[in-house]
Amino acid sequence: QVQLVESGGGLVQAGGSLRLSCAASGPVFSTYGVGWFRQAPGKVREFVAGVRWGSGPSYYADVTDAVKGRFNIYRDNAENTVYLQMNNLNLQDSADYSCAAKGGGRSPPDPAEYDYWGRGTQVTVSS
Repeated sequence: QVQLVESGGGLVQAGGSLRLSCAASGPVFSTYGVGWFRQAPGKVREFVAGVRWGSGPSYYADVTDAVKGRFNIYRDNAENTVYLQMNNLNLQDSADYSCAAKGGGRSPPDPAEYDYWGRGTQVTVSS
C-alpha cells in the first residue's frame, strides 16, 4: 500500500515559480512510476509529467508538450518524494495538481492506469 501526500501549491503571479512535492509512504515506493496530473474546473484531468524506471538505477522523466521547457520532474528515493518544479507559470497552469503512483515502474499518461492517488494541491496563477 502506498499513500501519497502533495504539498507546495498556492497562489503565484504569472511568471513565477512553485515546487510541488509528492511524499510517499511505503518501503517499495522506489519501484513505482509516478505521474503528476492536473485538472482545472470543467476540464478533464491531464497528464503533466512523469518519472519512470529504465534499466538499472536510472530513471526517465517525461513532460507534456504544454509545459516542456518550463516544468521539470525529478525524484529523491532517499526521501520517498517526487518533485514537480514549475517555472514561468501562466494563467492556463491554474488547476488542482495530483500525483499518482503505478506499480511496475512506468508512468503512462492515462490516469486510469495508476494504482494510488494523492488528494491534490491547488495551484492558482494570477495576472
